[in-house]
Amino acid sequence: MAVGAVVFDVGETLVDETRHWTLVAEAAGMPPLTLMGVLGGLIGQGRDFGEVWDVLGVPKPAGEFPLETWYPDALPCLARLREGGFRVCACGNTPVGTEALVAPHVDAAASSAGWGVSKPSPAFFERVAELAEAPPEKIAYVGDRVDNDVVPALAAGMVAVHLRRGPWGYLQAPPPQAIRISSLDELPEVFELEAVS
Repeated sequence: MAVGAVVFDVGETLVDETRHWTLVAEAAGMPPLTLMGVLGGLIGQGRDFGEVWDVLGVPKPAGEFPLETWYPDALPCLARLREGGFRVCACGNTPVGTEALVAPHVDAAASSAGWGVSKPSPAFFERVAELAEAPPEKIAYVGDRVDNDVVPALAAGMVAVHLRRGPWGYLQAPPPQAIRISSLDELPEVFELEAVS
């Protein structure tokens, strides 16, 4: 079946998290490279990146640190898909404040914090289907993480798109059922071709 709705993860899919993690490192009183290096090590070991604070022996900094730097291919991709008739949504494991960043560029936006459920929970992907206003088989979920985005989207009956960027995008290998892309510039064409076949 042709995809009619495309739902995007936010961090490292639409938004570059480099500034976010730099601000977190500064608030924790450590060099950004140290924090990012330990995060990468945890990811490479298949561990929860939330363990970073225990490994570093520092408390997690309080407060929200903005996600605000769009990847150059993100907004053009969202616009092209919407112009092409797709319902375009965004929702990731983000704070509620992130919804305001993405909402002007999509048909619907949500956040794990707002829903009270996070990826990779099946309940998160049930909410994704509600947000997309489509049955799972007509929804594509696009994200950089295999463990949080690709595998649970496939389990929910959705089309899964793995975007190879950000640390998870390079360190995790997607299953063969996933569509693989290296840039969001590729995505509109993928779905235009799928819709025609």
